[in-house]
Amino acid sequence: MFRHDMSEVEGRLPEPDGTFRDERLRMAFGEPGWAAYLFVSGDRPAGFAFVRGLGGPARVMNSFFVVRGARRAGVGARAVREVVARHPGAWEVPFQEANTGAARFWRRVAAEIAGDAWAQERRAVPGRADVPPDVWISFDTLAG
Repeated sequence: MFRHDMSEVEGRLPEPDGTFRDERLRMAFGEPGWAAYLFVSGDRPAGFAFVRGLGGPARVMNSFFVVRGARRAGVGARAVREVVARHPGAWEVPFQEANTGAARFWRRVAAEIAGDAWAQERRAVPGRADVPPDVWISFDTLAG
């Protein structure tokens, strides 16, 4: 679902067999330093997050997704707060500026978590000179 949603922003189509890339899914469940979270709304799945860098200087919100039917209902913001609370310290969150909903969401959530103590920068996407740079938000839950 995540890749399907992002295909609108990235302009990518599924593989010939109808699937989208799944390497992040495999890494989140099989590689050290990764964690996977499922969000629910009542008894229904509502989204997920994959976090990497748990053994490094900064945790990275590698993938984050909330189904359209649960968006703007507080599910995503609650999920971010819970995931970040489980892994205190420095955080980085990349997103594409063209994904306007994500851009608004991450800037708002960063301000809720860190007040004015968050920053953003643009970073080139490795190996993808053909796409605009990602925006990376950073904050530290232990600062202050």
